[in-house]
Amino acid sequence: MHRVMTVYGTRPEAIKVAPVIRAVEAHPELESVTVVTGQHREMLDQVNEIFGIEPDHDLDVFAHGQTLNGLMAKVFAGLDDVLVSEAPDAVLVQGDTTTVAAASIAAFYRRIPVVHLEAGLRSGDIDSPFPEEANRRITTQTTALHLAPTPTSRDNLLREATDPATIAVTGNTVIDALLHTVAQDVPFSDERLALLEKEERPVVLVTTHRRENWGGAMEGVGRALGRLADAYPGHTIVLPAHRNPVVREAVLPHVAGRDNVLVTEPLAYGEFTRLMAASTVVLTDSGGVQEEAPSLGKPVLVMRENTERPEAVDAGTVRLIGTDEERIVAEVSRLVDDPAAYAEMANAVNPYGDGRAAERSVAAIAALFGTGERLADFGS
Repeated sequence: MHRVMTVYGTRPEAIKVAPVIRAVEAHPELESVTVVTGQHREMLDQVNEIFGIEPDHDLDVFAHGQTLNGLMAKVFAGLDDVLVSEAPDAVLVQGDTTTVAAASIAAFYRRIPVVHLEAGLRSGDIDSPFPEEANRRITTQTTALHLAPTPTSRDNLLREATDPATIAVTGNTVIDALLHTVAQDVPFSDERLALLEKEERPVVLVTTHRRENWGGAMEGVGRALGRLADAYPGHTIVLPAHRNPVVREAVLPHVAGRDNVLVTEPLAYGEFTRLMAASTVVLTDSGGVQEEAPSLGKPVLVMRENTERPEAVDAGTVRLIGTDEERIVAEVSRLVDDPAAYAEMANAVNPYGDGRAAERSVAAIAALFGTGERLADFGS
């Protein structure tokens, strides 16, 4: 048996590694060890519950107001003891968080092969998204097996002289997770959302938290939402507010007192997928939402200047609009007012996966150990 240790710390990581963990558990030649760092605490635990995952180790590194350097130091210190005690044959990490960068370096220093799920994403700007773009580039340098979600991601790695034999194109496991979760039909715990769904009111779903948007840009987002609420009283803007006070203080004062703005606490993953399915338009600066919402036929407007996920932009289901107040208002208004423009985005094909990404990922991991063969690349 070959031991695969999966290390993850945030909700987006948990969502994407969960299908792979389950597939590793089901493989006759592989054994799963799971380690959570607790970089996000409550939201991480919610995802583990949905997928029935009980972590073997919990480093519990979360602290309010923690610096990136402080977080990375905690992950290094806590994970090294686990690497020694568990002696895995490979360490699986996903994406581009501080947990990922720290875990990949820690494993590399212990001469343990690193498997990078969702490898090869690039925005081309080391400062945006920050610090994720640097984290994923660092992780690439330590990785033995690159699980690229799309041919575009594979091509990014090839341009950086990555050995083609170390790359498998899998599709994105976020689609596997989404299909699994939507099928569970998780009910809303917030009665306001349940009523909104029952009334079938058109919904603009908004998520915003990106560190590079803090300050004036996020203030502009708040002002734009207030203007949209006033302009479209028949629509409801739903804002699951990030718990960071920097985000709340920038956005919430600009939407206060409006009956058609519904501010909630962050939603559990199952409820969030249900809300996406019930939405009309999605306005976000999140990475994962850019991949999930198109699978549900929802146009996505991305409040960023660049994206490491260009495939959906090319397909037409995602549009980059930045954080300028006037442009946000104009782009949302265009989708609300112009049925043809809406249909063009809503009917675009999602390029991110077919629900078999975990299967391809685990086949590639088994092949790394010489106990199986890879499946054909996604998109081939």
